[in-house]
Amino acid sequence: MCEGEPKAMPILSQPVRARSLVRANIEKPSVILHSRMPNIKVFSGTSHPDLAQRIVDRLGIDLGKVVTKKFSNLETCVEIGESVRGEDVYIVQSGSGEINDNLMELLIMINACKIASASRVTAVIPCFPYARQDKKDKSRAPISAKLVANMLSVAGADHIITMDLHASQIQGFFDIPVDNLYAEPAVLKWIKENIADWRNSIIVSPDAGGAKRVTSIADRLNVEFALIHKERKKANEVASMVLVGDVKDRVAILVDDMADTCGTICHAAEKLMEAGATKVYAILTHGIFSGPAISRINAACFEAVVVTNTIPQDGHMKECSKIQCIDVSMMFAEAVRRTHNGESVSYLFSNVPY
Repeated sequence: MCEGEPKAMPILSQPVRARSLVRANIEKPSVILHSRMPNIKVFSGTSHPDLAQRIVDRLGIDLGKVVTKKFSNLETCVEIGESVRGEDVYIVQSGSGEINDNLMELLIMINACKIASASRVTAVIPCFPYARQDKKDKSRAPISAKLVANMLSVAGADHIITMDLHASQIQGFFDIPVDNLYAEPAVLKWIKENIADWRNSIIVSPDAGGAKRVTSIADRLNVEFALIHKERKKANEVASMVLVGDVKDRVAILVDDMADTCGTICHAAEKLMEAGATKVYAILTHGIFSGPAISRINAACFEAVVVTNTIPQDGHMKECSKIQCIDVSMMFAEAVRRTHNGESVSYLFSNVPY
């Protein structure tokens, strides 16, 4: 080498340093991303923000930013406050309160996320709206549950997670996957922990339609079951009731998927006490409690009326001391986690996640 010529840089030093920097930049953030569940966003509608917050707390992530407001003509406006491009989006909205407004809000949120390039949009609907209008039970009756299914699909939903559909056939109204979770594992846990003489109990269905649900719980508890046959004159009005089964000197546990005006379960409780039951409990997945429901429960002979928090229950529990609530947020959180990770959710059909 001639004097005055610049020294040659070692050939390998620069690329090795660059590679180590690249490796450091790639490996470090991946650990952070893994701990916060990458590519997942959970948004809440206005129907049940408490349940949505419990779900994200369980998952260890933050609730997505969304602003929902109404224009002066009562049109719903939704603004998603963060990027959802390429994300796995979950929108929590229950069919309670102002059902039509909440349903429209859900549809708008799904569509907003879909056209903002979300990779998948899942609607988490703890209580499915219009689920009772699932068949043509008389001339010219609408099948509104099918209409809601079509609306959700057209809005852009790729997947539905719900709980205790009024009729499980509603899953067939969709051409997209539907996970219908069951409250049964949480109900069994509550019965064993809170009813001291549950082994001397009898599980009762307040109508013939709930017989399958009741027999499943009775089999799991290894107790007997009964059912009440009812005839309706018109919606929300019961004409007559006939008890099928022996409840004498037993704890009767009424189990149903939902209670609206509570006429059925209150009549059923009276019938059970007349037939010799020592105590009567009612366990319901969806406690709608509209109209005279609370006053009827207060006047009825229930030891407790147990509902899940698929619908907000804080107001109802203040008005009626008999109402108790089972938290099912962990079941929805686990369903979201398993769906996001591509795992099976069938474990949740018979187990409560801890």
